[in-house]
Amino acid sequence: MLSRRRRAVVWALIILASVIGVVSILTTWVDRQALDADSWRNASADLIEDQEVRDALSVYLVDQLYTNVDVGAALSERLPPNLKAAAEPIAGALRQPATDAVDRLLEAPRIQQLFVNASSLAQEKLVNVLEDKTGAGITTGDGTVTLDLRELLLSLATTLGLPGTRLEQLPPDAGQVTVMQSDQLAAAQSAVRGIRVLSAWLLVLVLGMFALAVFLAKGERRETLRNVGFAWVLMGLIVLVARRGAGNAVIDALAQPASEGSGKRAWLIGTQILGQIGWAAIVYGAAMIAGALLAGPHRWARWVRDRIAPVLNDRPGLAWAIVAGVFLLLVAWGPTHAFRTLWGVALLAALIAGGVLALRHQTLAERTGHAAAGSPIVPGPKDAPA
Repeated sequence: MLSRRRRAVVWALIILASVIGVVSILTTWVDRQALDADSWRNASADLIEDQEVRDALSVYLVDQLYTNVDVGAALSERLPPNLKAAAEPIAGALRQPATDAVDRLLEAPRIQQLFVNASSLAQEKLVNVLEDKTGAGITTGDGTVTLDLRELLLSLATTLGLPGTRLEQLPPDAGQVTVMQSDQLAAAQSAVRGIRVLSAWLLVLVLGMFALAVFLAKGERRETLRNVGFAWVLMGLIVLVARRGAGNAVIDALAQPASEGSGKRAWLIGTQILGQIGWAAIVYGAAMIAGALLAGPHRWARWVRDRIAPVLNDRPGLAWAIVAGVFLLLVAWGPTHAFRTLWGVALLAALIAGGVLALRHQTLAERTGHAAAGSPIVPGPKDAPA
């Protein structure tokens, strides 16, 4: 039995590690999503392939054309003299058909690639500014970063048949969306410097605190491992709930009612990695809980250990071959990010190997104990308490 003081220390470590773990997940998400060029490009491709996002982008682009180009005058140049007076009403009536046409054009791979390229360039500029670097033809002096959709706007306008003389009148800022203002630069740069450090070391701290909690729980390590598993599940659930809640709050604060649907889709696509990390935490926690229960006194656990004991203890080579085969299949599948990185594979391999060794030691001790008592392993009439 643990002393009251030691039990308090163990629980304090678990609770504090869980809080830091949530922060670690958020910093890791920002580092892997917003600051990683490949992840940003993949998210941009997913965005432009989403129907609701394309609908909203179509409305924005047509609004930009009508705001910056005299569409009525452009039509008047092409109409016969007796119909020139109807140019303005025709231009107004064509606004919705033009929006529908742009929406269809945005389905074309060439047009979608223009959006992905513009988004990727904006991300490159953003990272350069946040890390106080130069590149992509920019300086970091004013700290203003924009998503420049001008090339996409011109391509769509040309496809719709607007004359080049009118398109030349587009102002330089037509189709530009501000990503970051200069007054946000200092705070954003400090945040990025912190994220770069924290995303790498917070996870190490969390794992170390959980490991210390299990180590200190001498005599109750199985129960503590189970509690650590529940902590991981709770962290994952908190992240998933926060993702939904924060998304709703951001959309309500920034989006117009007409664009709420596309805003929510953009948020969900932009936070895909956050959702993946949350689910990964739940899966890892569930695996820890399952391992702790398998080592416990329950009837089904004793029955399972009894069945696998001959392989673990009499044919260890076969046991390790099965474990290694399953692990290699998981690595090939890569269900979570950890299975797709060298450090993650090494850490998971070490944890799984430790679990197998612990289970082998337990089954060997149980077999030896029963053999000394002169009786086979027989499950009890009822489950013992966990």
